[in-house]
Amino acid sequence: MNNLVLFDDSQRTEILVKRKGETKFGEHVQLLSNFNTIYDQMLKLDVTHVLFGISEDIGVFANHGKPGTSTAWNTALKVLLNTQSNDYTVPNKLLILGHIFPKKALKKLSKLDALNKKDIKKARKMVNKIDVEVTHLVHQIVKAGKIPIIVGGGHNNAYGNIKGTSLALNKAINVVNFDAHTDFRPEEGRHSGNGFSYAYAEEFLNKYFVFGLHENYTSQNILTTMKKLKKKIAYNTFEAIKIRKETTFEEELKTSSEFISKRPYGIEVDCDAIENMPSSAMSPSGFSGTEVREFVSFFGKHEHAKYLHICEAAPSLNSEQQKTQVGKLISYLITDFMRA
Repeated sequence: MNNLVLFDDSQRTEILVKRKGETKFGEHVQLLSNFNTIYDQMLKLDVTHVLFGISEDIGVFANHGKPGTSTAWNTALKVLLNTQSNDYTVPNKLLILGHIFPKKALKKLSKLDALNKKDIKKARKMVNKIDVEVTHLVHQIVKAGKIPIIVGGGHNNAYGNIKGTSLALNKAINVVNFDAHTDFRPEEGRHSGNGFSYAYAEEFLNKYFVFGLHENYTSQNILTTMKKLKKKIAYNTFEAIKIRKETTFEEELKTSSEFISKRPYGIEVDCDAIENMPSSAMSPSGFSGTEVREFVSFFGKHEHAKYLHICEAAPSLNSEQQKTQVGKLISYLITDFMRA
């Protein structure tokens, strides 16, 4: 875990904004003193969930996307810690580990050209190394009997989440993905657009449901592939639910749950699917923040829910409004999932 940065009490103190008569969420979360024996420490802690971030946008670059997803973790953490601690929130049941921050790789990335094929290949090799760290950390958390909550980075990190959980449980898992895209592109080297196809090919992913697929941004090749694999891969579309109203959001929650909930599953949330959410592929049309909260709460209630991953958010560091809005929504999703 060369790139894992510990979140400690000094950082917490720096972030917390205390106010007389109030108690903040961050005052009661659990922290580790060191990373030497993460697994053993987690076993002893009376927590249900473990939160960590992934501060990278290498996978997005490797998929010819817009960088910026490396900023989501710090943005979300600041808002989460300053959320109220009250009868509705359970901060003492949350351990905050820190974040995976591949500093050297990001420095190399800044010198690469997105139009250069050789540079794209270099970035995809970097993603392989991040996969190893994400897989290992998720594996340790799930093996310790805790539920990981992962924030930040590109959707390439779904692969490590799935593999790590699968290895810890010693079985392939299912996944429901709230996303405008399938991220089931060909196995052409690792990037943010093929985390699920790699996990499926390597038999860590059993059944996969894509919730809210955008019809305009799904290739015919991928649609054909999903039809061939219809017993293992299913989907609904945003247009069918919200534009043509052929079905309802609530009906599709039930349908997708029936498809994936018979065995342990992961919950993936791609912020590209949320209307006007600053993300790597920001869209003027999508589900609302309230609907994604409902989605996370619904799937988080089931005993087979094994992790939550919130990815692809890319708030501009130059915009206080973007940072606040992104941070608030992610913190809502984290607390909704824990309450569920």
